[in-house]
Amino acid sequence: MQNFTYYVPTRIEFGTGKEQQIGAMMAAQGVRKVLLCYGSERIMHDGLFATVSQSLAAEGIELVAFGGIISNPVISKVREGIAVAREHQVDAILAVGGGSVLDSVKAMAAGVTYGGDVWDLFTGKGQFDSALPVYAVMTLAATGSEMNASAVVSNEDTHEKLFIGSVALYPKISVINPALTRSVPRDYLVYSAADIIAHSIEAYFTASQHPNLQSRLVESVIKTVIETTELLLANPQDDDARGQFAWAATLALNGITFAGAAGFSYPNHAIEHSLSALFNVPHGAGLSVVMPAWMKWYHSRNPQQFARFADKIFGVQGAEAGIAALEAWFVKIGTPVRLSQLGIKESDFAAITANVRGNVTGFGIADIYTEAVIGEILHNAL
Repeated sequence: MQNFTYYVPTRIEFGTGKEQQIGAMMAAQGVRKVLLCYGSERIMHDGLFATVSQSLAAEGIELVAFGGIISNPVISKVREGIAVAREHQVDAILAVGGGSVLDSVKAMAAGVTYGGDVWDLFTGKGQFDSALPVYAVMTLAATGSEMNASAVVSNEDTHEKLFIGSVALYPKISVINPALTRSVPRDYLVYSAADIIAHSIEAYFTASQHPNLQSRLVESVIKTVIETTELLLANPQDDDARGQFAWAATLALNGITFAGAAGFSYPNHAIEHSLSALFNVPHGAGLSVVMPAWMKWYHSRNPQQFARFADKIFGVQGAEAGIAALEAWFVKIGTPVRLSQLGIKESDFAAITANVRGNVTGFGIADIYTEAVIGEILHNAL
């Protein structure tokens, strides 16, 4: 294993009814005024907003509400949130929602303390080492943002989808109550499954060194996702399956699965970010298209690990059989595997390729993912 530092200061509060305690948790850390951010009005209709606001009020924490954050969050909304946070002089930001809300909140938290435009932090024009404290009550399991230090946001003007990262962005406390994900629509459940698998396989397949322990952890996460997704599609009220699915999502991207690994990259995300930025496709749906297409191009570069994946995850022999099995499972659960299912045509490839080239430069893999390679992967997804 490679030398590594593993530092995750986030406190996870997992279980039924934990959201009712968020006020006490935040008050104990000195929070007195909070910007509560959310996405859809769903949390108003199902009573979650009332539950959280009452919990805050019981501790004397003043609440400023800020809603309307969309899936594939955008920088213009982040800027709005920063302005509201500054106007009301809040001392913390609370995300109540999924990864899009939490990523937006992290960007807001960094932007409030930064002197310039927050997009500077995404492009590298500006730097930050502090942020407002971030808290979360999760309503969707997918991104792992509840226990990591990064955020991804799109710029709707430049059609870029970029990320920031800093230890300052680790949530202080994240509440994961599996029951709060019951109202997630079927399509977003399966998109989430693809997202979690994508987070798991990036280092698993691309690392120059991936310890056996880490490979086993990844395989456990993926097998759990496959198992619990099928259970939830059959019975959406299965909260035990929801709990395991949610925890798998957290483990997939909190650093534990690639601690001690070396030389890995995120090509699937680099490609999919362009699909989201250009065509506003759901992130997980884009990943379920990109992953098999990328695997068909890449597997000869790490045949032993791909053969292991095929055997350990699907009980089949050979890299190509494993890739086919994953693609078949995506079809089975109803997440897309072809660009045409996303409304993307071959005539769009030039724009996608140009956008991806910017992403792979940011990810440090531009020498591998040339225009020709990107084109080959996209053609695999036709």
